[in-house]
Amino acid sequence: MVNPAAHAVAELPAGSMAAAMTDAVLASMTGLATRLAADPRMALPLLLLLGLMAAAVWHDVKARRIPNALVLPGALAGLALQGMLPAGAGLYAHPFGALGLLLGLAGMALGLAMLLPMYMLGTMGAGDVKLLAMAGAFLGPQQVLGAGLLSLLAGGLLGLAVAAQRGDLARVWNNLRTMLLSTMLRGIGGGRVSVDAPTAPTGQLPYAIAIAAGTTLQLLLSDLPAWRDLL
Repeated sequence: MVNPAAHAVAELPAGSMAAAMTDAVLASMTGLATRLAADPRMALPLLLLLGLMAAAVWHDVKARRIPNALVLPGALAGLALQGMLPAGAGLYAHPFGALGLLLGLAGMALGLAMLLPMYMLGTMGAGDVKLLAMAGAFLGPQQVLGAGLLSLLAGGLLGLAVAAQRGDLARVWNNLRTMLLSTMLRGIGGGRVSVDAPTAPTGQLPYAIAIAAGTTLQLLLSDLPAWRDLL
């Protein structure tokens, strides 16, 4: 079956990038709806994952924390689906079915590893890291890789939007320049290369918004050949 999202990207008209991106998103939404209609069994894991993400966003915006009482049962639910359902290409793929408990655990481990460096730098909370790990239990390693990359992109855009609203863009640039310069000088001097945390934090962001957006985008784009081939 030809994926309509592939045509939206392949037939990109010059000078209309925004329109093409909109068409691609709409086509991807249509593709997800088609997958859901083809196998309604996908509805349960889809609604469960999106519901958990929505609850995490609510907690993060309200209290700037994502409780363990949300992410740990969510991760166990994802692993249970991966271990108990009949085998298939994934909970959000065709043919519908579980990847298996081992790949569910691998998805959790990869989700944890992707955001752990940001937690160690102090730019992200532990709940954010565990949230992507939870998503990995549902998605498996390949799809959580895409969700993590899209979450980082969404987080960058969220940070810029918040900084612009607060008039802090100059401080964001100074933080980035300081971090990169310190890393370069340490590397030139033969020291251990690492990235220092910014000396002037730009504010704590509700990063669950970015993770929820990245996970949702991955669900939408998972049938897009150009995106799938990158992972």
